[in-house]
Amino acid sequence: MRPASSPLPPSSSLPPLRTLDSLTGDRIFDAIRNLSRIYCPLSFHLEEPHSKKPVDEPLVDSGYTSGSEDDKGDALTALRADGFERSFAERWLTGFLARAAELSCLTSDDARERAVEDASCVLESFYTNSAEDEQKQEELAHYVREFTFDVSIPGRGQGKEINFRVNDGLAGQNPEEPDDVGLQSWGASVVISNIMCAEPDRFGFSRGALGPSPRIIDLGAGTGLVSLVLAQLLPQLGISDSTVIATDYHPAVLENLRANVAANSCLSSPGRLEVAALDWSAPTHEAPLDKPADVLLATDVVYAAEHSVWLRDCATGLLAPEGIFWLIATVRDTGRFDGVSDTVVPAFAAEDRPVAGDGRRLTILNEERLEKRNGIGRGDESGYKLFRIGWA
Repeated sequence: MRPASSPLPPSSSLPPLRTLDSLTGDRIFDAIRNLSRIYCPLSFHLEEPHSKKPVDEPLVDSGYTSGSEDDKGDALTALRADGFERSFAERWLTGFLARAAELSCLTSDDARERAVEDASCVLESFYTNSAEDEQKQEELAHYVREFTFDVSIPGRGQGKEINFRVNDGLAGQNPEEPDDVGLQSWGASVVISNIMCAEPDRFGFSRGALGPSPRIIDLGAGTGLVSLVLAQLLPQLGISDSTVIATDYHPAVLENLRANVAANSCLSSPGRLEVAALDWSAPTHEAPLDKPADVLLATDVVYAAEHSVWLRDCATGLLAPEGIFWLIATVRDTGRFDGVSDTVVPAFAAEDRPVAGDGRRLTILNEERLEKRNGIGRGDESGYKLFRIGWA
């Protein structure tokens, strides 16, 4: 059996509601029990059905689990604070309760009553209004994470360690509107930041390639993790007068982004770091977005098919003639974002994509698969696609 200390995120463990009647009753009880371990760990523990025989199941990396018991406790706290996962679980429980009376897989009245009671207990826990629970929710809404990245400077060895803190507030409060996912630091941002610090030449981050004062725009910066890394990394590479512009669209994300940049403004030897609002679907080119960018970055920002098209068209108006656009798309094989990463290639290969003044169009020059790293990212992530995009 999977240990109770390692519950899986609802989005990667709950079976689709439309498939419920094709499942066994044990599978449904497993799903509800997993939710109880996340959201009701101290209130009650759902009992195993007496008829259930233990089976050996491989452990699944939930994206929240890690080695030590303390780490597991922190990871469970983060999972419980995840607004998207909570909304996903709430909608699933509501849908299950609406269908429970008709499910033939619940083969007896006792089984059906127990399943309904167990699911109702978990759902009711979401609406507890005690002062203690409200205080806990307030604390979780201001979830601060610390990040540390080792730097390797080509030809000079180890650089100065990069570290900072960001507020990772609750994302996904409205599950039908994914625009506020930038309230969290996602796995792709951590993975790409690690690679940039370890292999800056891989991205052309050198004074020889970019000059002393490049402009870099982070599209969909979210919490600002990648921008904060670049602001500390570039000066160590001899790029003394860099400008990094962290952009986003959702008001709550922008507010959190500005707060994170302000909170880390005292970092030693940072490059210039600015924050600006940018709507990919209707971009404006007012300062500080009034000059072409030598580098564009977009990390885990594709959550719908139209996002790839908006990014492409927006980047066409922002990227300098010799600039490079690095786009990192997260591969998700389950849940509502399944297959969304596959929309990038068609968008940048479409015959009707915008044409620059010199007749060139943004084109994918290279695609690379990056593996998911242990203990980083959510359970629905299976890897990342790194696209190098330029004019052709």
